[in-house]
Amino acid sequence: MTRPPLRTHIRFRLNEREVMREAVAASDTLLDFLRLEQRLTGSKEGCAEGDCGACTVLVGRLVGDALVYEPVNACIRFLASLDGCHVVTVEHLRGPEGALHPVQQAMVDHHGSQCGFCTPGIVMALYGLWMRVPHPTRREVEVALQGNLCRCTGYRPIIDAAMSIEAAGEDFLAAERDTVTAELMTWRDGARVEVARDGSRAVLPGDVDDLAACLEAEPEARVIAGATDVGLWVTKHLRALPVAVFVGHLEGLKQIEDGAEAIRIGAGVTYSEAEGAMGAALPHLAPYFERIAGWQVRNMGTIGGNIANGSPIGDMPPVLIALGATITLRKGAARREIALEDFFVDYGKQDRAPGEFVEAITVPKPGGFHAAYKVSKRRDEDISTVAAGIHVAVEGGKITAARIAYGGMAAVPKRAAAAEAILIGAPFGAAAFEAAAEAVAEDFAPLTDMRASAEYRMRVAQNLLRRFWIEQGADGEVAA
Repeated sequence: MTRPPLRTHIRFRLNEREVMREAVAASDTLLDFLRLEQRLTGSKEGCAEGDCGACTVLVGRLVGDALVYEPVNACIRFLASLDGCHVVTVEHLRGPEGALHPVQQAMVDHHGSQCGFCTPGIVMALYGLWMRVPHPTRREVEVALQGNLCRCTGYRPIIDAAMSIEAAGEDFLAAERDTVTAELMTWRDGARVEVARDGSRAVLPGDVDDLAACLEAEPEARVIAGATDVGLWVTKHLRALPVAVFVGHLEGLKQIEDGAEAIRIGAGVTYSEAEGAMGAALPHLAPYFERIAGWQVRNMGTIGGNIANGSPIGDMPPVLIALGATITLRKGAARREIALEDFFVDYGKQDRAPGEFVEAITVPKPGGFHAAYKVSKRRDEDISTVAAGIHVAVEGGKITAARIAYGGMAAVPKRAAAAEAILIGAPFGAAAFEAAAEAVAEDFAPLTDMRASAEYRMRVAQNLLRRFWIEQGADGEVAA
């Protein structure tokens, strides 16, 4: 295994100019860099956890040979992860001859701003949508704004503004895209990047093999993909990051292979990247993806990261466990594959050796009936109170297989073994699902916390099985 060359600086484009930095700590955020060092104060700090969207900027990155721009939360985006990217802030937005950009003008015309604190982030999110979909539907606008909070104006005038935007000649960012793409292409050197400041070091491996070598040499290093969880460790808990290995740039972790019987997802694939492929292969997942955080977070957070952090309320593990997903773990050159449900050992503990990392997730495409449910205090952009994945196979009117998994009901994402046992062999009918719902009480003893009481969680988990029958067996037992 040949080690790639070493580079000791990060390099990215900020609006119209190149930025190069050697003294960068793993915990340095893009928002602090913009506001404190560059004095680009249009990006606001509101929640500092990726929820309010006031800090939204666009980050352009090369995907193959194409340059793709995505709205992201600057408050939890670490500076080191921007190597080879183009950062666009609201200060760079403009129309012809210095006039307002059409997105900005629409916000003015429709009175979409009052105090103005949220407005730059909303403008950048809408601009990100406008670049991709010049004439969006109302639903597309609503989804694009899931990660932006407005407490003054409310969303009606903002949505009106978004629906009214019209193309006004060639967009400025499109006009410079060829130049930016060519510049970023020349920066591709395949090097391992290491930068440090004040005892904190950031490492960007040259490729996946180099990542394996990095983690073998420093098994205690923190692996960071989208930082949608680790970012809060820094901004909310003020935790130090002595050594962090960033992986969000590794194309070798971003492969999606859609086979006849399963879909294989690289651990570095973001929610936004996975949404189309997984929604097409497994249609019940399409609406579920829209319930995960906001657009900015979906552009940063990864499927593998959601699994690897081992949270009992992670959105993806329950639905993937119900489908019988497996994960590929790698340490050095050695790989092993385990059932996803076996990865979660106990709260905060996973079946992963020091220096081992999640490389890929394989999700079968089983026939039968499927559902993915998420219950939370807010419909959009909220943490799960209870999440559930359900798979049921039926032959000759009888249930031949059942996999039911919940998040938020135990210390780890977990299958409902007693409920499954009730269903298997039973007629596909309301009685079986009612009995299974009652059996959920044998499988779990949920906790009460700030999100819900134990009683509420149990009732929700049981009712989701009843809901499954109502939805899947709407025509009665003959539906099978």
